[in-house]
Amino acid sequence: MSIRIVLVGTTHPGNIGAVARAMKNMGLNDLALVNPRYFPHEDATARASGATDVLDAASVVSTLSEALTDCVYVAGTSARSRAITWPSMGPRDCAERMMLEGKKGKVAAVFGPEKTGLHNDDLDLCHTLLTIPTDPDFSSLNLAMAVQVLTYELRVASALDSGPGFESEAPPATGDEMEHFYDHLEQVMIDLEFLNPTNPRLLMRRLRRIFIRARPDKNEANILRGFLAAIDRKKESS
Repeated sequence: MSIRIVLVGTTHPGNIGAVARAMKNMGLNDLALVNPRYFPHEDATARASGATDVLDAASVVSTLSEALTDCVYVAGTSARSRAITWPSMGPRDCAERMMLEGKKGKVAAVFGPEKTGLHNDDLDLCHTLLTIPTDPDFSSLNLAMAVQVLTYELRVASALDSGPGFESEAPPATGDEMEHFYDHLEQVMIDLEFLNPTNPRLLMRRLRRIFIRARPDKNEANILRGFLAAIDRKKESS
């Protein structure tokens, strides 16, 4: 399965080991760690219980965007309500969607710090929210448990998945390509005085929502970048 599990800001190294074990149980081995407090660590090795190969191969990066550079679809876990509504799915639907999107390229599921979860800036990089339903009177779900729920559903979805992927003239734009587009778009709007950098409000976040829903492929992303470049040239010549 072309699926990456990404842990952001994990504070307890034992949780990293437990996640590695959960992943290996379900046939996954691509683990990325964003700014873990302690790693490598003996507690991670102990809790991995034989999944040390997953730990040894784990990539450690400083930002979430680095972990998602080559990804074409990203699900971010969240149990909190948000000021701006993100598309949201339960683990079963999310797993099936990830399996389908995985036919186009690398996909990822992102899990935030144990106490705070993912921040809105992290969710800006995601296509959907993954929400695991729990008892409202006791909604605390351990990090490794949450990963186990999703990886189990991925395992089930992989056994059911036999249909063709989406047909497209070009593969989806990667996370890195879309981030370059967003940076370019923001700068053009600032230059045109459409966006006030001292008071941006939620404009960029809402625009990200539009393009996340649209899912541009590589050709479409290039067209958008070309359009922005044309605006730059016009502005420079005026």
